[in-house]
Amino acid sequence: MHTDLDTLFARLWDNYREVTPSADRIHKILGAEEGQAIVNDHIALRTFNLDPVRLEALAQHFTRLGYRQGGEYHFEAKKLYARHYEHPDPDVPKVFISELLVDQCSPALQSIIRELVAQIEPSRVNADDFLYSGRHWSVTYGTYQALLAESEYAAWMAAWGYRANHFTVSINHLTQFSTVPDINQLLKDHGYTVNASGGEVKGSPEELLEQSSTMADRVPVRFHDREATIPSCFYEFARRYPKADGHLYSGFVAASADKIFESTNAGM
Repeated sequence: MHTDLDTLFARLWDNYREVTPSADRIHKILGAEEGQAIVNDHIALRTFNLDPVRLEALAQHFTRLGYRQGGEYHFEAKKLYARHYEHPDPDVPKVFISELLVDQCSPALQSIIRELVAQIEPSRVNADDFLYSGRHWSVTYGTYQALLAESEYAAWMAAWGYRANHFTVSINHLTQFSTVPDINQLLKDHGYTVNASGGEVKGSPEELLEQSSTMADRVPVRFHDREATIPSCFYEFARRYPKADGHLYSGFVAASADKIFESTNAGM
């Protein structure tokens, strides 16, 4: 496992950019070339609740570098469970890890996912590069479509494997833009589609967190039998509000996260 966070996040970022060409363009729109610092609020990772890739196995890559578990979140309709992790240094990005509760899915989906996970060499899960190692299995486009019919999450994982499915711009650290609606309008003015599920702005000042996101880029991916263009990863934007003690809220809002998941939906 990595021994320093800077290297881990740099590798995750490079891997994310490979299939998310909008990321660099959005940095330019936000003024990165003019000196605007783009601060990452958090990343998100996905997995299955099966050995050896359960949520805890991914989390170890961060807890060994000082992270501590934060809140936990349940998404019953999507059959997902998640936790977030924080570093004692508030300037270090937070990490949101979710897992599909495979045992709650149909027998057909369970069979497919167990077959995919069985192709992972267990020792690879502890490797430095596992969190950005991509797909460890062979999967056909037909299998992807079969999963898609039941679970967008399962289909995305089958196609892309292990990588950050989004990075998040901290609006609190931007100088030219201060609200989520401002960011959304900027994105739309430049031709990007904003995730409108549940509204373009998810959350509220009362919940101490407001979020929005682009819809995932669509890029070619090679399946076992053919190449197809499908949703890859997306960019999120977050504005956090201070708690009563003056410190910014560091958790997540389940109802908002539920809609953010849909940024990778194939049909949107």
